[in-house]
Amino acid sequence: MTRLTPIEIYLKPGELFFGDETTRLRTILGSCVAITMWHPGRRMGGMCHFMLPGGGHPDRAGDGLSPRFAEGALNSMIREARRLGTRELDYTFKLFGGGNMFPGIAGRQQVPIGEANVQRARTLLGELGVRPVAEHTGGYGQRVLVMDVSNGVVWMRHDDTRSGAGVNTHGELAC
Repeated sequence: MTRLTPIEIYLKPGELFFGDETTRLRTILGSCVAITMWHPGRRMGGMCHFMLPGGGHPDRAGDGLSPRFAEGALNSMIREARRLGTRELDYTFKLFGGGNMFPGIAGRQQVPIGEANVQRARTLLGELGVRPVAEHTGGYGQRVLVMDVSNGVVWMRHDDTRSGAGVNTHGELAC
């Protein structure tokens, strides 16, 4: 059997995509959060890239919140999984992002937006009755993610770029 070259999809903030084994999903996160879900039996899954923990207005289709917000993004992925005849509990979930991009103002915020995004994602996943099998959240700097939908592996690079802290680390992780 010949392996097809994966279709590369780049997610911008407020976007999501659900695909099959021919799909590779990419995104870059700062304070935003990405949730991935993968079905091992059907080798399909998706990723959302949400910007804010809550609020928002109905999306253009009028059937839920905008995927720029945690609840709208996760609900849209769950809706797609169900449309394809699968149950969300049959998926593995992973959680990434929520970095502090502005460490100089961190002390002036009640809860930094990245931290609030991560807290909201954990709450929503808990309400679904799922626990992420992998998580890399918080800290400082950006994360680059690549999800291979054929096997559910998410490759992540974390760049901690705190200025003035003498830190410029680069870490890679596949989970």
